[in-house]
Amino acid sequence: MKIINFAETNTVLNQYIAEIRDVKIQGDRLRFRRNIERIGAIMAYEISKSFAYSVKHIETPLGTAPVSTPDNRLVISTILRAGLPFHQGFLSYFDSAENAFVSAYRKYKDTLKFDINIEYIASPRIDGKTLLITDPMLATGGSMELTYQAMLTKGTPAEIHVASIIASRQAVDHIVATFPDASTTVWCAAIDPEINAHSYIVPGLGDAGDLAFGEKE
Repeated sequence: MKIINFAETNTVLNQYIAEIRDVKIQGDRLRFRRNIERIGAIMAYEISKSFAYSVKHIETPLGTAPVSTPDNRLVISTILRAGLPFHQGFLSYFDSAENAFVSAYRKYKDTLKFDINIEYIASPRIDGKTLLITDPMLATGGSMELTYQAMLTKGTPAEIHVASIIASRQAVDHIVATFPDASTTVWCAAIDPEINAHSYIVPGLGDAGDLAFGEKE
């Protein structure tokens, strides 16, 4: 399994990561959502380099131009609600992709213990397609694993890409242990060292859904 950590290279992506982490900046919801979207677009561009390509002959007003374009049939699956602006960033590049949406949330037993619940999935068939599962925060990996299992009710993908903005090392290890090794690639803008007692990523950025859309009751 390939693990791609964009923080290991110096690109403008790091500027957007810095801004969504910064407590002095992240209170601006519009800017926060826009930065999440821009990170998604950059990651989409990088992921596209791993696709299969073939040359198509395109008719122009003056002749025929050979152009190498991707052949992958792509399904972008996003975990609601924090994943929505991230999803839009991927759609800005993969505009012909099919889309899937999964509601995965923490159902707390007490202040520290919780189960991951999935109540809703809307997805096309994914047999033989490239499945891209996006979630901005990968804290424990539990939501991502259950989302993948839910997606398997719609078929078996040819390959899987897990895309996250900030992941914990524990979550990455969990994905390695639970996803198919040969067909999965994990893409992270940053990998943080730990999670706290509430299973939030440290240093992380807080609650991405609340920062993007407002606090929930």
